[in-house]
Amino acid sequence: MITEAESLFDSLEKMNTFSLLKGINSEDQKIATAVEMAIPKIELLIDAIFERMLKGGRLFYIGAGTSGRLGILDASECPPTFGVDHGLVNGIIAGGDRAIRRAVEFAEDDQNQAWKDLKLHDVNDLDSIIGIAASGKTPYVEGGLKSARQHGCITGAIVCNPNSSIASAASFPIEAIVGPEFITGSTRMKSGTAQKIILNMISTALMIKLGHVKGNLMIDMELSNDKLMDRGTEMVKNLTGLNLKESFELLKKYGSVRKAKEAWEKIKK
Repeated sequence: MITEAESLFDSLEKMNTFSLLKGINSEDQKIATAVEMAIPKIELLIDAIFERMLKGGRLFYIGAGTSGRLGILDASECPPTFGVDHGLVNGIIAGGDRAIRRAVEFAEDDQNQAWKDLKLHDVNDLDSIIGIAASGKTPYVEGGLKSARQHGCITGAIVCNPNSSIASAASFPIEAIVGPEFITGSTRMKSGTAQKIILNMISTALMIKLGHVKGNLMIDMELSNDKLMDRGTEMVKNLTGLNLKESFELLKKYGSVRKAKEAWEKIKK
């Protein structure tokens, strides 16, 4: 496997800090190119998920270790950023929630557990399941995708090795081949970064297509702190032409940029 191939660098413990950082950075520059090459496959997966979401479908990420944590991170950021329900995008990690902070031994080796975890969410054939696994052979992810596909779900995969068993298990596989890691086999580095970039692309594109962005503004974001209230006020100002004080009062009254904008349009009429 390429992800397990020996690093292009050696004697890391003898390098000074600057050399370590230059080496890591030189490897990281390969990530964007690898992701760019995968864009046609990412597009196909997004469009398939979008069609299901229009009918009420949800999105689930499944993964183990770093891959599982990245899925949870992406899912957890969708409600505050786009104002969607917490159940629309979901992250599931092998070993359960305690594995978010601490590794759970052998949790990724059970081929049947992912589908058991998914069934707790009453997964149905409108839902989409994306398996995330740098190696492309994590049993937890592979088994989950196979079961999900058998039950009519859209299935995608984000892997960093070519011709993997997990890619074969998914209807829409994405291969981001970033090459050997700076530390041999440490897929939390380049592979993890590539996965995070692709997850950003998937969720962001879906939320835009679902109407949660106007122009380039997050009009449905949750106003959960002063910084976001200030950001929302500026958005209302730009969308309505009101001054900052008027925009703030309108936003405070209606609770979201979208609702404030809609209220202003009614007032103008």
